[in-house]
Amino acid sequence: MTSEPAVETAAQVANELPTTTEYIKHHLTFLNHGHGDTSYMNLDTFWISLIVGAVFLGVFYMASRRATSGVPGKLQNLVEMVFEMVQDITKSAFHAESRVIAPLALTIFVWTLLLNSIDFLPVDLLPKLAGMAGVEHLRAVPTADVNHTAAMAITVLLMIIGFSIKAKGLVGWTKELFTAPFHAHGPVAIAILAPINFVFQMIELVAKPISLSLRLFGNMYAGELIFILIAMLPWWGQPFLAIPWTVLHLLIVPLQAFVFMVLTIVYLSLAVEKH
Repeated sequence: MTSEPAVETAAQVANELPTTTEYIKHHLTFLNHGHGDTSYMNLDTFWISLIVGAVFLGVFYMASRRATSGVPGKLQNLVEMVFEMVQDITKSAFHAESRVIAPLALTIFVWTLLLNSIDFLPVDLLPKLAGMAGVEHLRAVPTADVNHTAAMAITVLLMIIGFSIKAKGLVGWTKELFTAPFHAHGPVAIAILAPINFVFQMIELVAKPISLSLRLFGNMYAGELIFILIAMLPWWGQPFLAIPWTVLHLLIVPLQAFVFMVLTIVYLSLAVEKH
């Protein structure tokens, strides 16, 4: 009689512990707005991206307010180092005149770097804090969400089209869609090659945002998944894999932000050049 409650309690505790599949699924589930087929926004991606963006703007604004021509502080040194790096890359890759490119490149690099760096936090930290606040699911790394990286890439695509029209005019850009890369002379050759040129131009245009978004998403999703798998190991075995993977991730996180920034500059540079 007295042993039954103890057995029942142990069974309940065992049932409350998540299985491997449940643990992975829980950490890979987004906090959605809506339910089932009506879900249309990942709220965790949105709010974390917004908060990190606000932190980025706040830190850089504070650095600009405290900037001095004398001996700079640590924050000013850090901001100036990042700014000079981005400015040098922009000057070497973008040969036209534009006041937008350098601020855009700086925003992309720092914002993406900060979003990627969330992956260094313990896997269970933010989900547990969110659970204490009554939030069921929380994915902490926005760049591991393909919707977020796709939105960034689509923004770059729209800027590519805008820069092309501004540099070449609407007529010039439209003409280029039907004449490049195979330039033809004579009405017959133009009529034959124009559809082929247009198809190649569309493939090139669409491939740019796809490659941008999937490259960033794939690397960050894989990193997030590996950290989740490491967290499932016994506590004494985690350091043997967590330490080397973290060291490797220290290279992956800034590299992915750097690649996204550089490719954006290169694509915009190609957009303003005439074939």
